[in-house]
Amino acid sequence: MTMSPPAASRRSDSDVLGRIERIVGPRYCTADPAEMEPYLIEERGLFRGAARRVVRPGSVEEVAEIVRLCAEAKLPIVPQGGNTGLVGGGVPPEDGNCIVMSLARLNRIRDIDPINYTITAEAGVILADLQEAAAAHDRLFPLSLGAEGSCRIGGNLSTNAGGIAVLRYGNMRDLTLGLEVVLPDGRIWNGLRTLRKDNTGYDLKQLFIGGEGTLGIITAATLKLFPRPQETVTALIAFERVEDVMETFALARAASGDQLTAFELIPRIGLEIAMKHVPGVVDPIAAPYPCYALLDVASSRRGGGLRDAVEAFLADVMERELVRDGVIAASDAQAKDLWRIREGIVEGQKQEGGSIKHDVSVPVSRVAAFIRETGPAIEAACPGVRIVAFGHVGDGNIHYNLSQPVGADRDAFLARREEMNRIVHDRIAALGGSISAEHGIGRLKLGELEHYKSPVELDLMRCVKHALDPDNIMNPGKIIALEPASAGS
Repeated sequence: MTMSPPAASRRSDSDVLGRIERIVGPRYCTADPAEMEPYLIEERGLFRGAARRVVRPGSVEEVAEIVRLCAEAKLPIVPQGGNTGLVGGGVPPEDGNCIVMSLARLNRIRDIDPINYTITAEAGVILADLQEAAAAHDRLFPLSLGAEGSCRIGGNLSTNAGGIAVLRYGNMRDLTLGLEVVLPDGRIWNGLRTLRKDNTGYDLKQLFIGGEGTLGIITAATLKLFPRPQETVTALIAFERVEDVMETFALARAASGDQLTAFELIPRIGLEIAMKHVPGVVDPIAAPYPCYALLDVASSRRGGGLRDAVEAFLADVMERELVRDGVIAASDAQAKDLWRIREGIVEGQKQEGGSIKHDVSVPVSRVAAFIRETGPAIEAACPGVRIVAFGHVGDGNIHYNLSQPVGADRDAFLARREEMNRIVHDRIAALGGSISAEHGIGRLKLGELEHYKSPVELDLMRCVKHALDPDNIMNPGKIIALEPASAGS
C-alpha cells in the first residue's frame, strides 16, 4: 500500500513554496501549467520534465533567499537561462520534485570599463544584448553563437560555450575574469574580479564555469572585451580532401599574422542540404567540390591591407594545389551570404528526417584522421546514412551529425543512437578527444561521461559535488551521478 507523506511534511513544503512566492511576488512564481510549459521542455524535444513552481527572482539577494529556503527544506533547484541548451542541462527531472529558477530577470549590465577592457553583466543578460553594449563603447565581446539572440550569459558560462571565434579568443573559460555565485547553502560568493593577474590560490570561478548549475548558481560575471574589428575579410574556399583543409588552416594562421578569427569546415552534403531547404543559400563556386572552408580574418586597424594579404595567401595555397577554387566576399552583404551557408546546414538538417548529433573534439592535428577513419565504420553499420561533419575545425570541434538514410523510418533510425554513439565516441577517445566540445553533459551524455572518464576523474568530480552540495539540491541528475554506476549497468 502506498502511503501519503505525513501532513507535517506537506505543510512544510507548502510553507516553503509560499515563502518563496512572497520573496519574488505572485507574478514571478507560478504553478500554472501553461505558463510553466516553456521552462519544462528541452529545445529539441528530447526531454520533458515537471516542477512544483517556476520562480523568476529579480536580484541576487532574492536568489540567495530562495536557495537558503530550499537548502533547509532539501528542495531541489534547476537553474535556467535561455533554455537553449542541447543536452537537457536546464530541464527538470520528470518527478516534479523541484523548482525551476529562471535567471531571466537578472538582466542588467552592471559596469563597462573600456580602458580595462571589461564588462560586468548579470546572468540573465541575452548574449546579443551584451555584444551590443560592448559595441556601444567601441569594444568587442567575441562569443558568437547561433542562439545569441535568446541564450543568456549565465547559461553560456554554465556550459562553457564556445562558438565560431574560439580559435582566436577562446571559450567562456578564457573570456571570464570573475564570477558572482550563490552557493548551495545560500551564501553569496562575490568573486567579480577585474584583474588579469591574481595568483592568490585556487581559481574558484573555474568550478562553476562548465558546471551546468550543479555546484551553485552564477548570478553575474566580469568578462573580457577586445578591440572592435575595423576590417574583416571573409572567404569560402574549396578542397578535394579534408587533409588539405587542415593543412591550409595551419598555413592560414601564420600567413594572417594570427588574425584568423574563424575557420569552419563545410562538407558538400551540408551545402546541398542548406541550398535545398534554406531560401537564399546558393553555391558561390562554379564546380562542386567534396569540402569547403569558411574563414574570417579580422583586424582592429583599418587600411591594414588585409584583403591583399588574403588574396596573396589564397594564390599561394592554390599554387600548392591545396585549394581548388574560392571566393572572397566583396561586401558585408556577400560575407553574410557566405555565413548563411554555414548557418543553413543546421536549419536544413531539421528537414531531412532524424539526425543523431555528436558535438565532439580532437586535437586539431587529428581532425582529418577522425573524419577519414570514422566514416567507413558508420557507413558499414548503417548503409545509406548521410554523414554531415562540419563546424569549428580550427579549434578541433566537429559537429559529426548523422542524417537518416533517405526513405528510412525516423524512429527506427533514432533508436540506434547508442550504437552510433559508441562508434563515434570510441574513435574520439582513441584520438585523445572529448565527447562534448561545447554543449556540455546535462542529462543526454551522463552515461557517456561515466563510460569514458577515468575512475579517478569521476571520483574527483564527485568529491567536489559532495563538498559544495552535500544534499544534492543543485540541478540533480546532471553531469555526474553522486554514486558510481553499478557493475553491468
